[in-house]
Amino acid sequence: MKRIYGIFALIAALISTSLLLGGAQTTVAAPTGIHNVLLVHGAFADGSGWEAVAKLLEKDGYTVSVLQEPETSYADDQKYAKAALDAMDGPVVLVGHSYGGSVITEAGNHPKVAALVYIAAFALDEGESCASIEQAVPQASEAFKPDSNGNWWILQENFAADFAADVPPAVSHFMAIAQVPISTDAFTHKVTNPAWKTKPTWYMVASADRSINPIQERMMAKRAHAKTVEINGASHVAYMSHPKEAVKLIEEAATSAHAN
Repeated sequence: MKRIYGIFALIAALISTSLLLGGAQTTVAAPTGIHNVLLVHGAFADGSGWEAVAKLLEKDGYTVSVLQEPETSYADDQKYAKAALDAMDGPVVLVGHSYGGSVITEAGNHPKVAALVYIAAFALDEGESCASIEQAVPQASEAFKPDSNGNWWILQENFAADFAADVPPAVSHFMAIAQVPISTDAFTHKVTNPAWKTKPTWYMVASADRSINPIQERMMAKRAHAKTVEINGASHVAYMSHPKEAVKLIEEAATSAHAN
């Protein structure tokens, strides 16, 4: 009888151990390398577009902050970016989409920034602005229009085709009616100190982008010596239509770059 009780006790112990091990396997491990990520939206959008990317990063153990820069002036956007970086508790991977690339190009000089990731974004050189670089290789869209207050918009009827062609129509429609205009100052401000010249850089090219010419994206990625991926058929909002690919690139930057 004692032997039977002993067998039962051994089985119970094995089951308990198995359950404990199983529970441990479901715990999200802390990411190796850099664990902070700051996501910066572009013109005509806001930070909510990063939701899918942010959730995937958090699931993988990263600490994520989404910048809500106002696009009222380049100086204002730099101020907001600096405040967000100051608030993070260690080295940061700084990620920018579209005009957000112009923002991170200067903000990336912050001492906490360890790596830059551009998602279909402006990786500008010294003396360049978003407006000036698009004169060399124009984008496909002609739907960007100014208003009398010095702000720029995308015509709502062109928004889906020219900005967000590969997301569900209901999503692109809401983005069109909720778009955030960009000021002329923000769009024409010239970069003075590109951080990609001193910080490791990654770039995602969107091959079907109608807002920034993919030819221009490839050129900016090449001169920044960025580790580059290209998403075939992706529209300008590649981070929304291909969040897993965006996260993979961001996490590669986080695990490859060295903390400052």
